[in-house]
Amino acid sequence: MATTNAFLSTPSKTPSDKSRKHPNPVSADSTARSSRFEAYNRLQAAAVAFGEKLPIPEIVALGGQSDGKSSLLEALLGFRFNVREVEMGTRRPLILQMVHDPTALEPRCRFQEEDSEEYGSPVVLASAIADIIKSRTEALLKKTKTAVSSKPIVMRAEYTHCPNLTIIDTPGFVLKAKKGEPENTPEEILTMVKSLASPPHRILLFLQQSSVEWCSSLWLDSIREIDPTFRRIVIVVSKFDNRLKEFSDRWEVDRYLSASGYLGENIHPFFVALPKDRNTISNDEFRRQISQVDSEVLRHLHEGVQGGFDEEKFKPYIGFGRLRDFLESELQKRYKEAAPATLALLEQRCSEVMADLARMDSKIQATSDIAHLRRSAMLYAASISNHVGALIDGAADPAPEQWGKSTMEEQSESGLGGWPGVIADIKPPNATLRLYGGAAFERVIHEFRCAAYSIECPPVSREKVANILLAHAGRGGGRGVTEAAAEIARAAAKSWLAPLLDTACDRLAFVLGNLYDLALERNHSRDAEYGMKSEKMDGYVGFHAALRHAYNRFIKDLAKQCKQLVRHHLDSVTSPYSQVCYENDFQGRLGSSATSFCKFNQASVGSFCLELTDGGPAACDEKMKDQENVPPEKNGQQTTPGKGAEARGALRESQMTVPETPSPDQPCDAVYPGAKKELGNGIDVGVRKRVSRLTGNSRNTDHIRVQDGGGLLFGDSGSRSGSPYSDICSSAANHFARIREVLVERSVASTLNSGFLTPCRDRLVVALGLDLFAVNDERFMDMFVAPGAIDVLQNERQSLQKRQKILQSCLNEFKSVARAL
Repeated sequence: MATTNAFLSTPSKTPSDKSRKHPNPVSADSTARSSRFEAYNRLQAAAVAFGEKLPIPEIVALGGQSDGKSSLLEALLGFRFNVREVEMGTRRPLILQMVHDPTALEPRCRFQEEDSEEYGSPVVLASAIADIIKSRTEALLKKTKTAVSSKPIVMRAEYTHCPNLTIIDTPGFVLKAKKGEPENTPEEILTMVKSLASPPHRILLFLQQSSVEWCSSLWLDSIREIDPTFRRIVIVVSKFDNRLKEFSDRWEVDRYLSASGYLGENIHPFFVALPKDRNTISNDEFRRQISQVDSEVLRHLHEGVQGGFDEEKFKPYIGFGRLRDFLESELQKRYKEAAPATLALLEQRCSEVMADLARMDSKIQATSDIAHLRRSAMLYAASISNHVGALIDGAADPAPEQWGKSTMEEQSESGLGGWPGVIADIKPPNATLRLYGGAAFERVIHEFRCAAYSIECPPVSREKVANILLAHAGRGGGRGVTEAAAEIARAAAKSWLAPLLDTACDRLAFVLGNLYDLALERNHSRDAEYGMKSEKMDGYVGFHAALRHAYNRFIKDLAKQCKQLVRHHLDSVTSPYSQVCYENDFQGRLGSSATSFCKFNQASVGSFCLELTDGGPAACDEKMKDQENVPPEKNGQQTTPGKGAEARGALRESQMTVPETPSPDQPCDAVYPGAKKELGNGIDVGVRKRVSRLTGNSRNTDHIRVQDGGGLLFGDSGSRSGSPYSDICSSAANHFARIREVLVERSVASTLNSGFLTPCRDRLVVALGLDLFAVNDERFMDMFVAPGAIDVLQNERQSLQKRQKILQSCLNEFKSVARAL
């Protein structure tokens, strides 16, 4: 049957070699065998060229290095190619396609090009074959940076003196890696060879030197693991001439040839010896020497052993000629047995390739059908958006163990690291679990809470306190100290909490950005599960890039908007007009207990403190205590802001004094006798009246300050060892805690949820649609018809057409073979 590929043409086999013995020498049967081999040879070439997984009967040669596999291949080919004994212990398989061609008086050898179905030019010198094998092996191993590769080298040999055989030569087993190779090279070779030998349609040709006893065979157990019954194993004892001199009596020869006790009664090894002369000789002389060695082995068994040997039982298994005939006959037998199954499989593959070709035609046609492309792209984008929403709502596939991330992985891969300004190691509950989607989002929210509560109001210099305090002194009114403390707290909150808010938004954007790949995986799994291929857009790289870019831009915009929102909340609670620092109901709402603020804080995060790692809730409580993820304690007990001892006592008028010069270092209980003497009782009465009014109008103040003629009056209702500086710092810390609590618990959590999750659920598909599809046709088609895209599709179509024609040709040929069976 004609074909455009010359390498697929296989001439008919004519049994011109009269010395060759066949099970059935009838001419009709020989013609049928030639037809079968021709059909299988064409099919095998197609399988190698196009990567088809077809159960074609093949022979796999395996054994230890230096056990004679290369020499056996040369004998089967009928010519010697390794005349210089190049190290043939390659690290790649060699598929050797032997074609018996009576017209090829000289060997015609061609190597299949790497990553191509084409064969190169014929190799003129047979001695160059080993060099090509070695150079190709070294080039591939250098490229892949490995010591072993399962990618085969394919060589086709057409010769009048070789049989119709296909043999896969494998790297030889070794006990120790060569110098410069990885130590695990022997294990890699063994694993690769087992993989090549595992398919049940392959015949295993196992070689072992005659000098090795059966009981001490190194590789026989490995072969037995592949095929315990030895039904498809052909054992060859190589270099048999080295063992002949050890035999003197017939019983010794018969016992060795039977291999009784090791291989079983029905298993008969072949015993082969080949010429040892490695000098440069002609091909005719090489074949003559092979026949001569066979004759000398038989003559020695007849004449050199007393009583000879059991010829009826063992002669069919002695000599290379017997092995060659058996392999060709066995392969033809397997070809005949496999023909029906091969025919059925070819029909299936032809149908599948036709379907692939039809889909490729549809894809090429779709490049000019803009309406169809828009519909398919919209459906695909909507599917991705739905999967993102499902992941946010708690979907647990794909497997979180594989696709999720721990807290440490999120911090590392996002490039953000820890929380700015936080020294403590923040590890929220479930930090070690691999989460994604809504669960990872909530964990980041809780981690932000822990980070925020680990920050206290930073210390303030006396100079800064003096500047603020003295500035408020000149404004009048009776709330100077409170205002100064509040201003310090507001400035600290803006400085320390703003970076935490930005980091929280960036971390949440990273969590949501990871959902795109998970959505792709879910979509792919659903397509594979339900067999949906109509809307798959795998071939459109430009569209996938645009879709990913639109999704990332959507998440980036959400992060930017959320940063603005939470910054607005921060500005609101730190505004001079905000009443957060002066709320009276704050104390009543939190309770009067000295630890109420701590308890409230712990309760506010209790909803997420569902510890799922080892240790349970107790570990969660202990972890929060150890890692300072709750408001830090003071003197062993956290005081509720606004409920400290210094704020609970009522200011007594008898404690008030008028300092001569206001100073943050001046003690609150300082007594100025001179001032009292000068001012007299009249000043004292005026002060009392002023204090009475201020006390009624400003109940939240921690200290009463009275301004009268530019002087400051300091009073202290608590201990008498404090100072304005320490009092202001203490009050600022309480105000900072109030601002932090209001920001974290009342504003940020709900804002981040509504700013990130709600848009992803409700607006993602619309945003992607506007970004990708609300454009004119020319711009839309840029995503699908990129430069060279049509050429790529056309090349894929031509490859499918070529594969379809060759498979169809093989199918027709096998139908003819099946009719002749």
